[in-house]
Amino acid sequence: MNLTFLGTGTSTGVPVLGCQCAVCRSTDPHDKRTRPSLLLQFDGRAVVIDTAPDFRFQAMREVVERVDALLFTHAHADHVLGLDDVRPYYFKQGQPIPLYADGPCMESLQRMFPYIFDPNFPYDGILRVEPRLLSPSDNFSLWGEIFTPLPVLHGHMPVLGFRFRQVAYVTDFSTIPEATLTLLEGLDLLILDALRARPHPTHSSLAESLAVAERLKPARALFTHIAHEMGHGDTNASLPPWARLAYDGLRVEV
Repeated sequence: MNLTFLGTGTSTGVPVLGCQCAVCRSTDPHDKRTRPSLLLQFDGRAVVIDTAPDFRFQAMREVVERVDALLFTHAHADHVLGLDDVRPYYFKQGQPIPLYADGPCMESLQRMFPYIFDPNFPYDGILRVEPRLLSPSDNFSLWGEIFTPLPVLHGHMPVLGFRFRQVAYVTDFSTIPEATLTLLEGLDLLILDALRARPHPTHSSLAESLAVAERLKPARALFTHIAHEMGHGDTNASLPPWARLAYDGLRVEV
């Protein structure tokens, strides 16, 4: 299985519009961060976790040729507004694309994109999906790969991460319940939200995510959903060798 970080930035992206800070003016390509999304490729299949507003650009940049399933962590704009840009894959593949989300996220997607979910919509040229409702406690299978939903809290909002093989992807969290921490043991790769150095009410800070990783002891940790307050080079220089900031376009084989 190959993982590609389509986007590793926070909701504003980096550079932030109108900002002249050192990171926003950086010439390091690792400091150019689009909104968060992850691509999984295995056995000729492609699964996308979250369709960021930048999804079309991300898919062109990484030459994504198909999308076989969509998984959603939650329905905030920076994670879902690229959904409509999946439709060329539906046209190419000729069948509705399975879309996995929990109840609140599915309801939000149906309000944002009612035509996609309406089987009686009278016009062609739209994306068609197969909604598949997730229970936070139930594993599900995609072409032989087992996925485990990981319930976490984004402030007071319940959202999902996902575990697959020996990898976990947990973006947009401020608290990981103890029951979920047990699902994060024995990992080769742990991918966590790490917004910035300073604490934030709804996101994990770099120090908080590093503490989680130190407790769980994965072989490797990568941090994502990164704001413009942390430069790639300087931040990585401060981290232990098994932990790094991810960056747009980073590919990892698992």
